[in-house]
Amino acid sequence: MSSAEVATAVDSEMAVELYRSMLRIRHFEEQVIDLYRSGKMPGLAHLYIGEEAVAVGVCAALHDDDYITSTHRGHGHCLAKGAELNRMFAELLGKEAGYCHGKGGSMHIADTERGNLGANAIVAGSAGIATGAALSAKKRGSGQVAVCFFGEGALGQGVLYETMNMASLWRLPVVYVCEENQYNEYTHMSEAIAGEIGARATAFGIPVEDVDGQEVQAVYLAATRAVARARAGAGPTFLNCHTYRFHGHHVGDVDRRYYRSKEEEERWRDTRDPVKLAAEWVTSGGMAQASRLDQIDEEVQAEVRSAVEFALNAPFPDPGEVTEDVYA
Repeated sequence: MSSAEVATAVDSEMAVELYRSMLRIRHFEEQVIDLYRSGKMPGLAHLYIGEEAVAVGVCAALHDDDYITSTHRGHGHCLAKGAELNRMFAELLGKEAGYCHGKGGSMHIADTERGNLGANAIVAGSAGIATGAALSAKKRGSGQVAVCFFGEGALGQGVLYETMNMASLWRLPVVYVCEENQYNEYTHMSEAIAGEIGARATAFGIPVEDVDGQEVQAVYLAATRAVARARAGAGPTFLNCHTYRFHGHHVGDVDRRYYRSKEEEERWRDTRDPVKLAAEWVTSGGMAQASRLDQIDEEVQAEVRSAVEFALNAPFPDPGEVTEDVYA
């Protein structure tokens, strides 16, 4: 990726907004940790810290009415597609003001007004939903594109291959985004995935692009190409984004030494933190001063604190609503 490519596609204002969006995810997730540890949040959450550049870079290439589907590690996708912090926190705390009125929790947030068709606790469970949305868009001639986010653990699920096959045959406007964070829960992908990841999509005639998932500008450029291809009627693309989750599989996964080393985690944090890399890109490219980024950080932290306070004080849903908004 050349500097000329980036300069052509990303102006100063957009670069700063990409950075802001990544910070919103980072500070949101840090508050999720505090809510869990303080016993204020029921259940578990799967943190997206370390992978922010993927969600932000991809969603920045989409229109407001384009679709995404998410995963159990989905907070970043929701926020990058435009979800409100206060309603996100409210959903995690089981409050009426949440996106699913407190019934979805961390792993089942949906925001259909912004094209987010929902997070999904089933590995690869959203592949059919995203591909179906793409089929709908093609049938209606709406020009919309669907993006399917999933981890490399989804490569062990047959539904992903069935839907990629259909998408290729029917030239559906869908982009498959593999967030290759190296671990399928507690197992390194080298022990769970045979062969090359990209070869799976290539077998269906789907173009594959390998992307540095820690650099938001690289993700954005790759996603822009894939989305434009889909919107033009040329069919699906498979983006293999190489990334890393800085925390455990979920907030309760604290002692990780039995499946990955402390040195490995520190190396990624020190040299491949996507938020730090974005700050370096923005400042070194002259698109913003470091003082401006410090100001944005303060603004985002204040926004997050306000959203947490809102959620903590919001009421729980009335028990009589337990059967409402539930598919039967």
